[in-house]
Amino acid sequence: MTRLSVNINKIATLRNSRGGNNPDLIQVARDCEAFGAQGITVHPRPDERHIRYNDVYQLKEILTTEFNIEGNCQEQKFVDLVLAVKPAQVTLVPDVLGQITSNHGWDTITNKKYLTDIVKTFKDAGIRVSLFVDPVAEMVEAAAETGTDRVELYTEGYASQYHNGKEAAIKPYVEAAEAAKKIGLGLNAGHDLDLNNLRYFALEIPWLKEVSIGHALISDAIYFGLENTIQMYLNQLSDIANPLEEIGMQGKV
Repeated sequence: MTRLSVNINKIATLRNSRGGNNPDLIQVARDCEAFGAQGITVHPRPDERHIRYNDVYQLKEILTTEFNIEGNCQEQKFVDLVLAVKPAQVTLVPDVLGQITSNHGWDTITNKKYLTDIVKTFKDAGIRVSLFVDPVAEMVEAAAETGTDRVELYTEGYASQYHNGKEAAIKPYVEAAEAAKKIGLGLNAGHDLDLNNLRYFALEIPWLKEVSIGHALISDAIYFGLENTIQMYLNQLSDIANPLEEIGMQGKV
């Protein structure tokens, strides 16, 4: 089963909008785990407009599931944070200062030397590394040459085109996923996945290891409640056979 990691950035955004500690980010993280989430994701940014750096240290102390920290590794403060916290996974995203949300993946060909060096920095510290990439087979293949353990496919394009024809929308993602499978890269996905489009994505790419979902899940929780919403997302991922686990995947995880 593809693992669900809940991105709690939006909880921090709500908290920060009024000051104080309501909602309590740490308690929400505990509740997400108790309600079935298999991981927690945060994406701290330099301006700390949602997740604060201190939040990351506090979360490390209480989480019992997989901790995934996303962010811009070109910011030294982010690199220092990840190396100090040592999460299970770091997802490297090519954000720029002030960016509202991530909107593209790495050019792993142009940035191969830089990515190789930074991937090694994190792996030497015992942290699994995932590179955020667009659904382009060449970018996936070049990512493998950096030494990364996984790639995370940026799924906004799929989500925005899903209702115009899901078969066409998923096509480049299947091709990129096949490239990752062929060269032994673990595969994650994230951005704008929701209750409408998630199951089809997972069915078409059943060797998908993890999805990171925040905005849509937290928005749905306003109507359905957090516990019920997490269960609804988990249900979208259930009962999907993973052929790689059946035969034993060779290569990186």
